Amino acid sequence: MATLDGKPVAADDLLGLALTNIGHFTSMRVSDDGSIRGLSLHMERLARDCKIVWNADLDTDHVRWCVRHALESQQRPCVVRVTIFDPKTGMGHPAAADDPHVLVSVRKAGALPPPPLRAKSIVYERDLPEVKHVGLFGALHARGAAQRADFDDALFVGRDGLVSEGGTWNVAFVDQEGTVVWPAAPVLPGVTMALLRQHAEHRVATITLDQAKGMAAAFATNTSVGVRPLSAIDDTEFPVEHPSLRQLQETYLSIPGESL
Repeated sequence: MATLDGKPVAADDLLGLALTNIGHFTSMRVSDDGSIRGLSLHMERLARDCKIVWNADLDTDHVRWCVRHALESQQRPCVVRVTIFDPKTGMGHPAAADDPHVLVSVRKAGALPPPPLRAKSIVYERDLPEVKHVGLFGALHARGAAQRADFDDALFVGRDGLVSEGGTWNVAFVDQEGTVVWPAAPVLPGVTMALLRQHAEHRVATITLDQAKGMAAAFATNTSVGVRPLSAIDDTEFPVEHPSLRQLQETYLSIPGESL
């Protein structure tokens, strides 16, 4: 189910998005009561990225209305994705596209937390990593390569040898002293990551792949999975019942949601 500015979307409306792959988005998990953790941060992300991608201001009140409208007949919990794009975007002169519209799609949410994740390290750096853009070819190609090697997803390592993020998630570690460590690298500033940083002690440091494999535990975060333990990176296994991981999961679930 998808709507464009609150109306049923037609195939022709999506041609610009499909043929140019220019746009940005955010995904939000809607709880049983209709609230969304980090809703304000999601709106801030959309407004910030809209300025970067389209050089345009975004009416976040309109975005909220579009999301409310799309959720009227949906079962909860669910995950709603808001994609901002201009239907008239063309390959020849993309700078002419400066009138972004709001595409809202909804899917069923999985249980929290999902099963632990096995990640394969892959050398890859996303284009414009600070923006949650729709250019997912490289990330999904890496995910597919990891899955064909019998892993669940890819963990990105930059050409500088530093761990950055996952296919569609942020990664963090628990060091041998029990401190949460977030990679200092060009990554998407995730909303779940931001919420955890607000509510749990942590530090930020550069992390090589070897250093990552020497950590006491590892986990992935995004709005769909919350705090998801990593059970392995390559051939290095991690405990998925580490007490710090349980505490982080409880901390995340205790964060109150915001109303649309």
